[in-house]
Amino acid sequence: MDNYFVLGNPIAHSKSPQIHARFAELTGQVMDYQAHLVPLDGFAATLAQRVQDGARGCNVTVPFKFEAFQAAHTQSDRAQLAQAANTLVIENGRIHADNTDGVGLVNDIQNHAGVPLAGRDVLLIGAGGAGAGALGPLLMAGPRRLVLANRTRAKADALVARHQTHPSLHAALQKTELLAQDLQALEGDFDVIINASTSSLSGGGVPVDSRVLKPGALAYDMMYGPAAAGFMHWAHAHGACPRDGLGMLVEQAAEAFALWRGVRPPTAQVLQEMRARLA
Repeated sequence: MDNYFVLGNPIAHSKSPQIHARFAELTGQVMDYQAHLVPLDGFAATLAQRVQDGARGCNVTVPFKFEAFQAAHTQSDRAQLAQAANTLVIENGRIHADNTDGVGLVNDIQNHAGVPLAGRDVLLIGAGGAGAGALGPLLMAGPRRLVLANRTRAKADALVARHQTHPSLHAALQKTELLAQDLQALEGDFDVIINASTSSLSGGGVPVDSRVLKPGALAYDMMYGPAAAGFMHWAHAHGACPRDGLGMLVEQAAEAFALWRGVRPPTAQVLQEMRARLA
């Protein structure tokens, strides 16, 4: 049987094993998928052992996405842009790194929330690992304007510059104005705002003023469950449409599953089941 793992620390909370087990069931794939707690200083050794044991692939979660990118022999454009990987494909001892977080986000927004991104004004908050994984796929969706805002402006500038010079985004940048702005001095309002900052995780306040919301804007937090509750309450109170990141979790998993198995699972059904389980 083909073996897959999700590697992280902490990992007990991970929903990935149940998502991939359901994908396998629904698509008739015979595979095993386990969560594995990795010591904070032990990612390289753990990955080497998994490869030696014949694993076919791994998902990687915090705090190892940057190390996963470095450990790979080859990297996709998406992983290069993020400088981080959440999906590893292993074949004949060689590791290929990809990043499915951003495409998972875009697919959830467009296919499940029903909000097209083309021609829209989009604000992405946070230039850390989550924001880095999302920026490229958001650009590819063709918004009119895409603003990356971060507490540390230099970090946002660097991430925008990396995307502006990457050959895979040349055509997308003809359609989209890509800007970095200070989180404390945001200009304009937006159809879609996406919280990729750590504010929800740390229980901090909403990192932006409500004036950034156009009436009826989609306000999306990459977290789900209790971690997203504060942001979603704020969005609802200011006339926006709140959405958490559970659909992103399911969609990024589906993209990884398709890379490994060559089959795309039915995400709408699995997302519905996950929502019912969390209710």
